Amino acid sequence: MTEGPGPLRKATPSDPIRCAVFISGSGSGMESMIRYQQEFPECAHKTVLVLSDKSDAAGLEKASNLGIKSACIPLPPMRSNKNERRLEHEQLIHPILLEHNVELILLSGYMRLLSPQFVQQWSPRIINIHPSLLPAFPGAHAHRDVLAANVKVSGCTVHYVDAGMDSGEILGQRRVPVFPSDNEATLSERVKIEEHLLYPRIIDRIVK
Repeated sequence: MTEGPGPLRKATPSDPIRCAVFISGSGSGMESMIRYQQEFPECAHKTVLVLSDKSDAAGLEKASNLGIKSACIPLPPMRSNKNERRLEHEQLIHPILLEHNVELILLSGYMRLLSPQFVQQWSPRIINIHPSLLPAFPGAHAHRDVLAANVKVSGCTVHYVDAGMDSGEILGQRRVPVFPSDNEATLSERVKIEEHLLYPRIIDRIVK
């Protein structure tokens, strides 16, 4: 891979930080982020590209409907070495980010673990939002794990991405109650409300 962009500059509403949002599914968080960026005149970040690893991700159409360039970069064919496949996939993504002058990567429901090489190249310009109060309940099944643990409070966390799984420096959190009647769907919907409030405001803070 070639070198990524330099250190993150200070942004202004007239010269906002250019973001790429990575998604794998419905893109509800991505849609909320873009609407925030488009509706608040003082916002100093904007999404210029939405990328998905899945061609059927509903978020791709949502991005297009919002006037944002969207693209699918599917995984290459299966390799005997999973890490080689991941690196090959990221080597396809990297030049597209440079082509669009992306300065900040926002993961929003992106279900792939980035390689240490990619993280090192872009750090600290990769941010993620996770549906639990990290460091509790990392990984792909946070709501299931929260309910299995019978805890009374969950929430969401925005954090820098490092080479681990949901282990980077925490930038902000919001809490939600967990009710005895909850299932994964109801808990997810309650957490999403807080995610959509938290994520753009954390990015506001970072770019300013």
